[in-house]
Amino acid sequence: MIYTITVNPSIDYIMRNRQPLELGAVNRLDETVFLAGGKGVNVSQILNQLTVPNQAWGFLGGFTGEFVASELQRKQINQHFTKIAANSRINVKLKADVETELNAAGPEVTATEIAAFKDQFKQLQPGDIVVMSGSLLPSLPTDFYHQLIKLVQAQHGEFVVDTTGQALLDTLPERPLVIKPNHHELAALFNTTFQDDADLITHGQQLLAKGAQHVLVSMAGAGAYLITPDHIYHSAAPKGQVVNSVGAGDSMIAGFVGEFSQHHDPVQAFNYGLACGSATAFTEDIADRDQIEAIRPQIKITTIA
Repeated sequence: MIYTITVNPSIDYIMRNRQPLELGAVNRLDETVFLAGGKGVNVSQILNQLTVPNQAWGFLGGFTGEFVASELQRKQINQHFTKIAANSRINVKLKADVETELNAAGPEVTATEIAAFKDQFKQLQPGDIVVMSGSLLPSLPTDFYHQLIKLVQAQHGEFVVDTTGQALLDTLPERPLVIKPNHHELAALFNTTFQDDADLITHGQQLLAKGAQHVLVSMAGAGAYLITPDHIYHSAAPKGQVVNSVGAGDSMIAGFVGEFSQHHDPVQAFNYGLACGSATAFTEDIADRDQIEAIRPQIKITTIA
């Protein structure tokens, strides 16, 4: 089983207007839509498309939480969110001549609610994978994901934390199943710039030495690398028009972890990760199975070393 953790899910209120936004004036919008938002939720959506068993966990509360839960139910996502007293957050996305995002911090959670959430981890079985992604609630300690990692390890499970910077480096001694920095984030981890791809690979291998089991490095239009303890693989980017960057990284993680959980083949997992990430980037929403399978023939993986 794969468990996706979204501790701070949201309603994403999308507002679209063909005309430029006028501050200080009344704006008549062309379109509005409510969506259930959250990085872990995105991972679960892709896992569902790949028919990989998964459960979505986190905190949901109030009338906003009820909406998110109903949307996930409509999408047939298996969910076991911990109910909280406070309202889950609403994020506003204004799409006019420029895009503006207004993201709320999120609700307060009590010690009792946190304890109830953590209690679920007792049901994990050896080999289960927990994917943690997205921002923390303001009332949670900064080491909350580390606390969850210890709970996963106590049950002999695997974990993935989709984060960047020092927070990513801090997880490496705990041996995450896979990490996914893009080439800019990888360079920032070492406060450097890369002279060429060989330099990039060398720094990716340093993340393996620090504890990561697999390293995915995405390079936008230049494709991606998979670095493992045994080999280095590369694939060019599939062809298509990028229309949506939101959820592409989540989709890449979901494709890799979902396939790896079934067959433990990192190359095949790399294939699905690239296909899922690209398919979502080429559509307005999280990709479906048909869109993913349409991309897969374009994925050509070569062994570099």
